[in-house]
Amino acid sequence: MTENKITSGAGPKEIEAAKLLLGRLGVSVDDLVSTPSTRPLAPTFAEYIPKVADAVSAGTRRVYSSYWKRVEAEWGQRRLDEPTALEIKQLAEKTRSQVVIRRNARGGRGAAEHLIAALRCLYNHAVADELINEADNPAKKVPKPRRLPTTRRGLPDSRLEEINHIAATTGIDPVLDSLILRLHTETACRRGGALALTPRDLDPDLYLILLHEKGETVRWQPVSPTLMTHLREHAEQRGAAASGGQLLRYANETPITYRRYDHLWTRLGKHLPWVATQQISIHWLRHTTLKWVERNFGYAVARAYAGHTDNNNGDGGSTTTYTRADIREIAAALAALTGEPHPLAA
Repeated sequence: MTENKITSGAGPKEIEAAKLLLGRLGVSVDDLVSTPSTRPLAPTFAEYIPKVADAVSAGTRRVYSSYWKRVEAEWGQRRLDEPTALEIKQLAEKTRSQVVIRRNARGGRGAAEHLIAALRCLYNHAVADELINEADNPAKKVPKPRRLPTTRRGLPDSRLEEINHIAATTGIDPVLDSLILRLHTETACRRGGALALTPRDLDPDLYLILLHEKGETVRWQPVSPTLMTHLREHAEQRGAAASGGQLLRYANETPITYRRYDHLWTRLGKHLPWVATQQISIHWLRHTTLKWVERNFGYAVARAYAGHTDNNNGDGGSTTTYTRADIREIAAALAALTGEPHPLAA
């Protein structure tokens, strides 16, 4: 039986040709082995994280900053090319085990997913800066935890009426809370879109508001005449119209933050036990509105109503390029939802 031998891919002729070429260049094999790489020394995490934080959008920075702080605390003095994929997986599991347990917690999956995403963001910039090779990116080799199906769903009309009633009759600023709930119910916008709204984003002639949401998406969304009136009055009465800054404000003219939503739903949960039990949040209103639009006006209109674009929700395939709904169809759905006419509705 002939013994199998492992040989290199190059034959004797190729090796001789390579030796001849190296000889003419005045380079020896030892020179190739001993010559250091021209790639610059990779920075430490403590050095590189602030640079990436300054380069990303405010939304990305807000989501990833706490995870970058954790990475810096663990590996601050280590260089980017030192951690392995296994170490990243271990850090993700450590983050998952240390997450604060809340009633709506899902085993720390979100924390582990965000940590890996935050590291991928760092390493993507490092690859672009040629600090490491694409093939050496360890974060890319670590899979994110599988997402569980959401527990959120659309609310029935009776439940929505209860929420609006309690918001309008309790608390220290029921006018603000009622406006927040109506804004989200009519437009199905996200919290970021509502908080980014300014008086300049209101078009009172066509009853449109300009929403700036995640992924730096921008879209005009129809609103009812009633909501437009209240938004403009709120801006005038609370200083937003004069300053041109954030529209939604407290009575003392201080812009609200995400914490206002937390306080609102905590209060609603004290009056409505089912709100606390099921962990209802503002995002449930988005589910409620979009489900109603889809059932009554179809998938294409619901997709446009939600602000999903061809590149941020790839579940519809290329056909959505040709079947997507326009703003007139969104306005028609809004008019049916609110019972108020809209100038853009057919």
